[in-house]
Amino acid sequence: MDASWEDFGWERLGPGTGRRRLPVWDATALLVAGADGVLLCDTGASLREGVELRTQAEALLGRRVTHIALSHPHFDHVLGTAAFAGARVYGAAGVTELLRRGAGGLYADAVSQGLPEPDAAESADTLVAPGEEVDGERVLDLGGREVVLVNVGAAHSGHDLAVLVPGSPPLVFCGDLVEESGEPQAGPDALPARWPAALDRLLELGGEDALYVPGHGAVVDAAFVRAQRDALAARFGGAQRDAPTARFGGA
Repeated sequence: MDASWEDFGWERLGPGTGRRRLPVWDATALLVAGADGVLLCDTGASLREGVELRTQAEALLGRRVTHIALSHPHFDHVLGTAAFAGARVYGAAGVTELLRRGAGGLYADAVSQGLPEPDAAESADTLVAPGEEVDGERVLDLGGREVVLVNVGAAHSGHDLAVLVPGSPPLVFCGDLVEESGEPQAGPDALPARWPAALDRLLELGGEDALYVPGHGAVVDAAFVRAQRDALAARFGGAQRDAPTARFGGA
């Protein structure tokens, strides 16, 4: 059914693998299908977007999403999770409690960024936090296809999770650790001085030939990730491990 991806506005990245750039905030959602399971990385900015992603995934693959990986706890990446009843939800260590007590903050952030208040309220009220946390690495077997969830530590947010999809070429889902459609952005939960080390980890995971899927924007290569890493290190000092947080890049 891969030939139909583009008909749904998705970009096919390989067999059983594709991503969609969602409207308004240009956030990316990634699908990875194995014989027995389907992984969705990030769920959109609202319950409405989550329902749309679920409907499209089922139409593309003929079955339901079974696993969800949340790259970080910002509204435009997590508020659609409730649309996927029964899916196992994963996040970086510490993110579950953060989301369970942070629905009000996500609601306020979503409204301030332009999500209609009724959509924001419904999405925050039904917010689903991860039931399983990743501290280090976690291998998911989707049936004939393994993917690796990797906790890369605090950088863009306090809880950043990357996803490695081995293959030829390998694929790395970066979340907002990498952004292509604008300058890297961060809010008060970011640790910019730790960001370069997180990008070094992504490059270790994927290598020179990987496709790197950013949280916003077009798919990039290792050279792009390295250039973004170097720019962040020059600005914030990659050797510093505990610099104060900062808002930058217009976020």
